[in-house]
Amino acid sequence: MTVPRIAPRTVRRRVFGRDPATYDRVRPRYPDRVYAILEERCGLGPGTSVFEIGPGTGIATRELLRRGAGPMTLIEPDARMARYLGASLGRARRRATIVVVPFERAALPAATFDLGVAATSFHWLPERAALRKVARALRPGGCWAAWSNSTGAPPLATPFQRAIQPLYRRLFPRGRPPTRAAALAERRARLRALRSVDRFEEIAFEEIAWSRSLGTADLRTLWGTFSEIATLPVRSRDRFLDDLARIADAQFDGRVELPMRTRMYTARRVGGRKRGRDD
Repeated sequence: MTVPRIAPRTVRRRVFGRDPATYDRVRPRYPDRVYAILEERCGLGPGTSVFEIGPGTGIATRELLRRGAGPMTLIEPDARMARYLGASLGRARRRATIVVVPFERAALPAATFDLGVAATSFHWLPERAALRKVARALRPGGCWAAWSNSTGAPPLATPFQRAIQPLYRRLFPRGRPPTRAAALAERRARLRALRSVDRFEEIAFEEIAWSRSLGTADLRTLWGTFSEIATLPVRSRDRFLDDLARIADAQFDGRVELPMRTRMYTARRVGGRKRGRDD
């Protein structure tokens, strides 16, 4: 049997628009602590002008709007996602402008926004170039926040994560399972990148631990939205997902408690004064 290779990033980053409704239903939301940080450190509230990179189906967008953000500029490269996003916002749509273009090509006015955010999307971009563009778009004193969800506490610490590793080794024998050391190295690299741009201060990192419980059907669907699985040849993808579902049923009685980590980076654009919640 030919061993599949992980698809190129240019292919994987477009896979999410195949079925936006399923993506929106099964992908995890973000813990309340994320939005508390945005309110406490970044002044998120009524009238906060925000740009969001890669809003996708609007999982974070809807909560930002609910907490008063607006006007919002939503930069979404996938037209399929953008259509779903617009419909998902309901009446709050009037406070948001959706721009269908990759962030690398988006024309953002300089020194305009109070807040820039990216929720589980920034890793698709060339980091330092994107951070320089973020800094140009923020007004002095404006805030940048990027966060993402990951499964693991630490990686491979739970019986379910260990149980499905043979499935990954069968597909990607040259791949390396995630480790806590790799997560720490990534954190250091992200912080170095923020410092290297020389336009940010008050750089901070926070890791939020939580969990979610999923039945077999939702586990199968969730894993099917992960880019390295969704871009596999159909037979390889279905075999992986079927085997994952069998493991969940046979070894975990059809329900798995997934430990989650939300890793969040914040920074302030140099110059200006900090924006308070009463501004």
